[in-house]
Amino acid sequence: MRPILMKGHERPLTFLKYNRDGDLLFSCAKDHNPTVWFADNGERLGTYRGHNGAVWCCDVTRDSGRLITGSADQTAKLWNVQTGQQLFTFNFDSPAKSVDFSVGDKLAVITTDPFMELSSAIHIKRIAKDPADQTGESVRVIKGPQGRINRAVWGPLNQTIISGGEDSILRIWDTEAFLLSYIFIYVATLTIISSTTIISFYFTYLQTGKLLKETDKESGHKKTITSLVKSADGSHFLTGSLDKSAKLWDSRTLTLIKTYVTGSPVNGVAMSPLLDHVVLGGGQEASAVTTTDHRAGKFEAKFYDKILQEEIGGVKGHFGPINALAFNPDGKSLLVRFTHLSMRKWGIAGSRFTHLSMWKWGIAGTNLHPCTSNVPAATKYQLSCTYGT
Repeated sequence: MRPILMKGHERPLTFLKYNRDGDLLFSCAKDHNPTVWFADNGERLGTYRGHNGAVWCCDVTRDSGRLITGSADQTAKLWNVQTGQQLFTFNFDSPAKSVDFSVGDKLAVITTDPFMELSSAIHIKRIAKDPADQTGESVRVIKGPQGRINRAVWGPLNQTIISGGEDSILRIWDTEAFLLSYIFIYVATLTIISSTTIISFYFTYLQTGKLLKETDKESGHKKTITSLVKSADGSHFLTGSLDKSAKLWDSRTLTLIKTYVTGSPVNGVAMSPLLDHVVLGGGQEASAVTTTDHRAGKFEAKFYDKILQEEIGGVKGHFGPINALAFNPDGKSLLVRFTHLSMRKWGIAGSRFTHLSMWKWGIAGTNLHPCTSNVPAATKYQLSCTYGT
C-alpha cells in the first residue's frame, strides 16, 4: 500500500470529521477554508470559501448533503457539500467554537465563546429542509459558564446537550419542551336556542435550558476539557483533558465509567466503533519542548483497552502535539491531526497495527508488535513499527 500524505491547509489544522458513510473526510484549519477529501486515498475534492477567520469545528448531515462550520469570525455557516455553495450564515457577537447536528438533522447546536462582557452560550438553531426557508433565529439560547465551551454535542434522543470546556466541568443541559400549565377555562355561552358549554384546554410549553447534571471535583477532570466524542450508539462518551487523563461517561446519568491515565496532556480522543479500543493523543506544546528529541514532548498516539483501562500500544515518531483523532465509522481507519499542516491516516482491519509509511498505517490481522517499552509483554495486542508493502 502506497504512503498517503494529506496536506492542503496553509495553517494548523483544528478539527476532523468523517461523514456517516465514511467515504468523505472534512477538515478545518486556521486558514479559513474547510476542506473535503476522499477518505480512502486522501485526494482533495475541494474547499469551502467564505469564512474570514479560523474555522474551529464542523459537522455534516447524515445524507452528506449539508455541512455546518463554526469560525472565529463570529459566524457559523451552512454549505452545500457537493457544490460548495454557501447556503446560510448564522451571525453571533463572539466566535463560534463548536457545532453539532441533532439526530435527524432538524436542529443544530452552536456554542459561542465568552467575549467582553458576554459569557459563553449554547445556541440551538432550527435547520430548514429548504435553504430558502432558513432563518437565523435561535430556538433557544442557554447561558453557559464564564469559561469557553470547547465542545458541545447532542445527548440521547436530542433530549439533552452535553458540554465541556475550560472550567473542567462536564454539564448536561435539558432541551425538552415541558408542560408548564394545563389550564381549564370554562366558558358558558348562552344563545337564543340553547346554552352551550365550551371547555378550552390551553397548553403552555416552556422551552428550558435547565442544567440537569454536572460533574463534581472528585470524579471530574481537574483541568481544561479539550475534546469530547460520543460512542456510535450515543450511550456513552469519552473526554480528554489537560490533566493527563481521559474519562468514559454515561450519556444519561453522567456516571463515570472508566479512567485512562497517560503521561501527557490529552488534546484528542477517539473510540473505535469496531473494537474495544480507546485512542488518546496529545503531548505538551511544541513551544514548551526544550530539546529536538520528539520523545521529550511525548507526541504519541496511545491505544488503550476500553474495558481494562490498560495501555496496549502506541505509535511514536510524531514531531508535534496531536490535536485530534477521528475513527472512520466503519472502524477500519483512524486519522490523526497535528498542530502542523498535515494529517496522518491509519488503516484498520482486525486488530494488528502495521506501520505502512510515515503518513499512513494499516491495522490488520490479530497481533500487534510493541512500539513502546511500557506495553505489557503478555498482552495479545502488539504494535508494529515496521513498514508494510
